[in-house]
Amino acid sequence: MAIIEARNLTYTYPYAESPAFKDVTLRIERGEFILLTGPSGCGKTTLCRCFNGLIPHFYGGKLEGEITVAGLRTIEHPIHEIAQHVGLVFQNPENQLFALTIEKDVAFGLENLGLPRDEMRRRVDWALKVTGIYDLKNRAPFEVFGGQQQRVAIASVLAMQPEVIVLDEPTSFLDPLSARNILGVINRLNKELGITIILVEHRLDLASRYANRVIVMNEGQIILDGEPRKVFLENEAALIGVGIPKVVRLYMLLKRAGLNIGRVPLSPEELSKSIMEALIFDRG
Repeated sequence: MAIIEARNLTYTYPYAESPAFKDVTLRIERGEFILLTGPSGCGKTTLCRCFNGLIPHFYGGKLEGEITVAGLRTIEHPIHEIAQHVGLVFQNPENQLFALTIEKDVAFGLENLGLPRDEMRRRVDWALKVTGIYDLKNRAPFEVFGGQQQRVAIASVLAMQPEVIVLDEPTSFLDPLSARNILGVINRLNKELGITIILVEHRLDLASRYANRVIVMNEGQIILDGEPRKVFLENEAALIGVGIPKVVRLYMLLKRAGLNIGRVPLSPEELSKSIMEALIFDRG
């Protein structure tokens, strides 16, 4: 059974003249790492708000079609119930950090669930250690830099032990090194803990190596959906302005020049290895 399934989903914000997205049919399996991308304003963030019940319970508007998350029809269940299955990490971590210490921020959701103190302590310590910020637990969230703040936001969601984590452009305020570190944390959550990841991201050079599936949206519709090495070669992706990873663009240039290096690379390391193997093969 899919962890998230949407059928003919259309949503229109209150007072909007046209839908934010329309006729979306989507099935996400447990344990997938989904990279969701597309031009600004194409409906990515709005679709993600449907995954944890913010739409329609918080934003209102008109939601048509069917969506189930962890077997629950979101329209029939309150946000706090869905939040136990799906965690959302915002683009700007400051939007979800407010406590006096990082430890209290991570514990906030658990306090609302009314969990026993020992269970809360176990979950908070675990989430802080998994995200690598246990040593910062007594500091204020606004005393640490952006990459650490993003880890706090992820730990706050992780402590709830959701089956799905949705991250809305978590690297947009980070430098390349911090962004790569955060994506590494997200990848470990997926590979080691089996958490389903839905990552909304424009920085495909950094993110594409981790995903096993890429979904591209444009003008409120899904136009491409498949394995990254195939999706990035589609003309539609380039035509709508998706930032095709540089290693994929170089692969295409090499292929046009007559050097076939095998499968499409998703990282500089893969590209370098493939070029070396191709050159050795040609000399042999």
